[in-house]
Amino acid sequence: MKTGCILMAAGVSSRFGENKLLLAYQGKPVYACAMNAIPAERLCAVAVVSGTDEVLQEAAARGFTAILNERPQDGVSRTIRLGLDALGGVDAALFLVGDQPALTRASVLRLLDMGQAHPSCIVRLGYGDTVGNPVWFPGKYFDELRALTGDTGGGRVLRTHPEAVRTCQADHPCELWDIDSPEALQRLNEALS
Repeated sequence: MKTGCILMAAGVSSRFGENKLLLAYQGKPVYACAMNAIPAERLCAVAVVSGTDEVLQEAAARGFTAILNERPQDGVSRTIRLGLDALGGVDAALFLVGDQPALTRASVLRLLDMGQAHPSCIVRLGYGDTVGNPVWFPGKYFDELRALTGDTGGGRVLRTHPEAVRTCQADHPCELWDIDSPEALQRLNEALS
C-alpha cells in the first residue's frame, strides 16, 4: 500500500498563548521533534501543513511537501483537506500532530506495520487504555475526512466506525501527550527528566 503522511502543524495555539510549535523541547523546536518521528523512508510522500514560515521552511529542507494553511482559524478540517490534496493518489494516510514532541519513530513504525497488516482498519496509537495520535486511515475513509467541517478532526470518523479501529501500543505514555498549555509542556519535561 502507498502510504502518505500529513503532519498537522497549523493550529493557532489559542490555549497556549503563543506559538507552541516554536518552543524548545529537549533543545529542539517542538515541530522538529514531530518531524523527527516521521519515518519518511517508509512513506511515498510527506506533507506538512502549517501557517508558520519556520515550520514550512524546515519541512521543505527535509524534502517534505510544505503546504501553507493561510486560514488556520477555519479549524483542523481545513488542514486535513489540504494535506490529503497534497498527497494525491495514496492508498492510506498517516496523520500526525505537531505538538506531540515525545512521539518516537519506533512507535510510528509499529503503527505503520499494523496498518499494512490490517489494510481495511483504522489504526491509532495508544498506551494502555489511553488513545490518541497519530492515526492511520485507509483510503476508503478519505471522503469522510474531507467532509469534516470546522474544528472537527478525524476522531469523528473513528467514532463513526468503532468496529474498524485498532490500537497500536506506544512505548511510553508520554508519547501521546500533546502540549496545549505551558503547564502541559512543563509536565512533559518533568515526566521525562
